[in-house]
Amino acid sequence: MENLVKDLQTNLVDELATKIRGEVILPNHANYHNARKIYNAMIDRKPGLIVKCVDAADVIYSVNFGRENNLKVAVRGGGHNGGGLGICDEGMVIDLSGIKFIHVNSDEKTVRVGGGNTWGEVDHATHAFGLAVPAGIISTTGVGGLTLGGGVGHLTRKFGLTIDNLLEADMVLADGSFVKANKDENPDLFWAIRGGGGNFGIVTSFKFKAHDLKTVIGGPTLWPIEETEKVMEWYDRFIHNAPNDLNGFIATLQIPGPPFPEELHNRKFCGIIWCYTGDPDEFDELFQPVRDLKPEFEHVGEMPYPSIQTLFDGMMPPGLQWYWRADFFHELGPEIRKEHLKFGSEIPTPLSQMHLYPLSGKAAERKNKDTAWAYRDAKYAGVIVGVDPNPTNAQKITDWCKDYWSGLHPFSAGGAYSNFMMDEGQDRVKASYKDNYDRLVEVKRKFDPTNFFRLNQNIQP
Repeated sequence: MENLVKDLQTNLVDELATKIRGEVILPNHANYHNARKIYNAMIDRKPGLIVKCVDAADVIYSVNFGRENNLKVAVRGGGHNGGGLGICDEGMVIDLSGIKFIHVNSDEKTVRVGGGNTWGEVDHATHAFGLAVPAGIISTTGVGGLTLGGGVGHLTRKFGLTIDNLLEADMVLADGSFVKANKDENPDLFWAIRGGGGNFGIVTSFKFKAHDLKTVIGGPTLWPIEETEKVMEWYDRFIHNAPNDLNGFIATLQIPGPPFPEELHNRKFCGIIWCYTGDPDEFDELFQPVRDLKPEFEHVGEMPYPSIQTLFDGMMPPGLQWYWRADFFHELGPEIRKEHLKFGSEIPTPLSQMHLYPLSGKAAERKNKDTAWAYRDAKYAGVIVGVDPNPTNAQKITDWCKDYWSGLHPFSAGGAYSNFMMDEGQDRVKASYKDNYDRLVEVKRKFDPTNFFRLNQNIQP
């Protein structure tokens, strides 16, 4: 049975505090309530102890402390996990948000990043050198969580998933040892962390391949929600035959307000958010089929790459209520399109929405078994999010999200992108790793046989 932090002798906690350079935060600490907040305000957990680490040594001391005292341990990076798996009740949180450093090697086109950095910080550093690393679509997302789950975003079709650009990781294992994982050192561990989540250790440093990219052409096009089936049928044919330079994820959404024009406010739409990385002189010709579909609204233009990464930050600040559901899809057939029209027409609050991220192009060049990510053959990573600032709407957005997912799931590929999942049980975890699950179990038994790192989409040894 796990011990509770409150049952530990005070001198043990004091001893940990003297060993680390960071900070030990207990429930009576002035900063406790702020330190336990995460991105999803629907999650309200109260850990017994938060350790704010500032380097790998702090992480080693913290892991050893948790293991020796048989504590439940959560690992927090950016705090964006939908299910709140970076926080726990009564146990210990190892908070990596103080482990921040970014070293860009412009000659090698690589960047080394701390385990506590956010993608906005990485974009800021790499952009000065005309470089970019594929990531998500919200700049406040933590590097660690997004990377370990796979990493889907605006650059997926051009440069692959985030894990396809991961060269190396420094890790603290469950026994407190510090190891390196890359194609030559601990290659089985390197395979597993590319999509297998935080099951195998705590990453204190990532090394990524970066790509030449300074500006993109991007932004949204919107059609009335009534045109969802027509737009999705066209999009399903168009996007996977487009050059890899063109990415666009499709959504059902409601316009909440500014910066969109007033005549669009509170109306529901089928939208596509575009990101083009190619020659600007070729864009208009490539994009003409989109314009031929006569969107009601188009706001697509050239911008620095970090700008498209922050496009939605203002609408999605920390502290909103979130409920998530997700699945992979092989196509957008008529049954699927019908469900999107139905539930897109019933969006309950202005920030609630559905996204489908295309997985073709560079991301599809690898095989399912090349990394722990098991759905290279899927065409889309889909996610439905119920979102609202008001806690009284939590049940409303949850019910809509669950119903939307239930309508789509029979037509899905079976599993989901782990970064889009809540705490949904072991069967969902197995479905989401599919044929790679057994190999992940083997790696788990080797590097974490006692399942010390279990507050995640858990691979059970």
